[in-house]
Amino acid sequence: MTAAEFAELLKLPPSERAELAISLWESLTDKERDAEFELRETDLAELDRRWEEHAADPESAISWSELRQNLLDKK
Repeated sequence: MTAAEFAELLKLPPSERAELAISLWESLTDKERDAEFELRETDLAELDRRWEEHAADPESAISWSELRQNLLDKK
């Protein structure tokens, strides 16, 4: 797909872009999805580290709404 073709797709209304995204996702087989989202050892190690950090201090976690607001405030 060319950049121009992609730019044209981005001009679609949100509902049509969402429908296209869902259709593309559903067109993948389980094997194709798994291959695209395979985690590397370094990713797994980082997830383990973060989980251990959270388990040691669960009160340090913030809610999704708070995180989202923090990200929006940084724009």
